[in-house]
Amino acid sequence: MDEEYDVIVLGTGLKECILSGLLSVDGLKVLHIDRNDYYGGECASLNLVQLWKRIRGDDKPPAHLGSSRDYNVDMVPKFMMANGTLVRVLIHTNVTKYLYFKAVDGSFVYNKGKVHKVPATDMEALKSPLMGLFEKRRARKFFIYVQDYNETDPKTHDGMDLTRVTTRDLIAKYGLDDNTVDFIGHALALHRDDRYLNEPALDTVKRMKLYAESLARFQGGSPYIYPLYGLGELPQAFARLSAVYGGTYMLNKPECKVEFNEEGKVVGVTSEGETAKCKKVVCDPSYLPNKVRKVGKVARAIAIMSHPIPNTNESHSVQVILPQKQLGRRSDMYLFCCSYSHNVAPKGKFIAFVSTDAETDHPETELRPGLDLLGPVDEIFFEMYDRYEPVNEPTLDNCFISTSYDATTHFESTVMDMLNMYTLITGKVLDLSVDLSAASAAEE
Repeated sequence: MDEEYDVIVLGTGLKECILSGLLSVDGLKVLHIDRNDYYGGECASLNLVQLWKRIRGDDKPPAHLGSSRDYNVDMVPKFMMANGTLVRVLIHTNVTKYLYFKAVDGSFVYNKGKVHKVPATDMEALKSPLMGLFEKRRARKFFIYVQDYNETDPKTHDGMDLTRVTTRDLIAKYGLDDNTVDFIGHALALHRDDRYLNEPALDTVKRMKLYAESLARFQGGSPYIYPLYGLGELPQAFARLSAVYGGTYMLNKPECKVEFNEEGKVVGVTSEGETAKCKKVVCDPSYLPNKVRKVGKVARAIAIMSHPIPNTNESHSVQVILPQKQLGRRSDMYLFCCSYSHNVAPKGKFIAFVSTDAETDHPETELRPGLDLLGPVDEIFFEMYDRYEPVNEPTLDNCFISTSYDATTHFESTVMDMLNMYTLITGKVLDLSVDLSAASAAEE
């Protein structure tokens, strides 16, 4: 370990593994350390025995749930947008050769107590029970505007500069009611609260286009894809990538201590009496607790079931978004379900997560609207975890700290954090203009 590295990465969470892979591909000498004896950190994928140990202490899981090793329960479950940024990063690094993806069956939204398929195109808008007849026509016009919108072609802008016009004003032009705005903003554009309404509309239009293009990509019932065997495959794939480019991995290294010089700049990392020198450190909040602040809590439930989520067309994998306004909350609630069809559970078993930014200390009560959609469960666990974000100045200390994972069940916010970190570390923007078809071979 007594060597000098360009970058030492602490923790093998998804963000850290992607960065480690990208920096290795860039030709930097990277050492990657984790205090645990498994990959993934907070994003680990657990089998049934590990899950029981983590949440119930130490009792043995009941036999009726099937074999422990048939389970891959993701601790931070998130679907990927088929044409989204994460898939572009996977293709850019060629990590797709280590992974197999399968389309996710369904994308739904909660509205007035019921679950509905999210309409994403003008044709789907006309069929959706979310809207009445006249509202459907208005929504269809809006969807056509968004589908035809091209940033570089003013003829498609209808006289509006979307870098200036707010989302609220753009929507007002089409006369859409609050109910429609709710599902467009939260289930299509994937905004997490309503601040976007007062921001320039371009971002929302781009997000809607990404959703529609991702949906068209696999001709499935949703715009999302998910790796077979779950997300635990991702950190390991990036670890392999890093190794191919000469990165060094060390698991099970206790008490990793980041060392600083008298100016407060990082100079190395010490573990078990040995110090590796480095110019920069990349890590998750748990490795530098005095350089982060708590910004909130996530409340979540993990359920094991023997049936798909009711009213989702028997979907074996599905996301349901419950917009804040429907629940009288300050932030959205998310429902994620995956099953044996993605090899994350034994045949006939389904794993569901309900998550949200906690507004109380009672997850069982707070998550009730999402839990009520599940139907009967075989087992259910509740947990809360704190979310942290960095407060240090990386230009002064050369420490690049990721933000904790949020309650969303899709990857868009996670990847943005990682790309911003990449730019801070390297001073350049990652080129993501890739051939998206490179990931489609892995569909089945």
